[in-house]
Amino acid sequence: MRCIINRRAQFSASHRYWLPELSEAENGRLFGRCAQAPGHGHNYVLFVSMEGELDEYGMVLNLSDVKHTIQREVTSQLDFSYLNDTWPEFQQTLPTTENMARVIWQRLAPHLPLVRIQLFEHPELWAEYEGNAMEAYLTISTHFSAAHRLALPHLTLEQNSEIYGKCARVNGHGHNYHLEVTVKGEIDPRTGMIADLGAVQKAIDDYVVEPMDHTFLNKDVPYFEKVVPTAENIAVYIRDVLRQPIQELGAQLHKVKLIESPNNSAEVYCTPLDPPESVAHYSARMLVQA
Repeated sequence: MRCIINRRAQFSASHRYWLPELSEAENGRLFGRCAQAPGHGHNYVLFVSMEGELDEYGMVLNLSDVKHTIQREVTSQLDFSYLNDTWPEFQQTLPTTENMARVIWQRLAPHLPLVRIQLFEHPELWAEYEGNAMEAYLTISTHFSAAHRLALPHLTLEQNSEIYGKCARVNGHGHNYHLEVTVKGEIDPRTGMIADLGAVQKAIDDYVVEPMDHTFLNKDVPYFEKVVPTAENIAVYIRDVLRQPIQELGAQLHKVKLIESPNNSAEVYCTPLDPPESVAHYSARMLVQA
């Protein structure tokens, strides 16, 4: 029987996004405040995922051995370091979150049966790498607050209440939505980026957060005049409005996860070949956590 196990580790380090072949002004335009000297730091959280067969003791690997391997190969070298100068890989390709995940994979792969490296720069930004050349994933987390009512216009209040329960009440109710947007792309061999992080954040703000924050979705967002704003349908809508802007930035929208409450979330995936789909069609590919 095969099983995936995960080990958590952490380290603190600083870095700077700066290319010596560019002028100060060019670095500033490319990297923003991340180009400022002498750099800035983060408390990184690392998750190492490994896969293997269960042995006679009920383990994939001895976690004590895993801990010491991660410490020896990664955290003892990176903790309290200036990343740009610590590993030669970061002199060739800048230590962005996505490139760090890739290089950590390379450092650990000879020692552990890896399936995924996940590196959190902070709780609202993390990268994942799965061993596929220069391909990586970057997730930005944000939030907005909105109200909605779950009801089909052609049904009575009683009928809607049978389907949606209290969510069908006529004056609606609200949520503090937590949104995670994951983009996918090739790590640039010099900048270490799969996309301009500031531009991705701006696209999310411009197309999702600002138009939806502090609204009554059924009335303020035209799409939801005819589509019931369930968490699932909201996730589909966000996917549809973000796909093109993200593609124009040179990346691919990979996943949208919408957390409506601690007990309820929905996530939808996207590929560049997906045609525009109706909510009903897409629901067959929806992952919903209740």
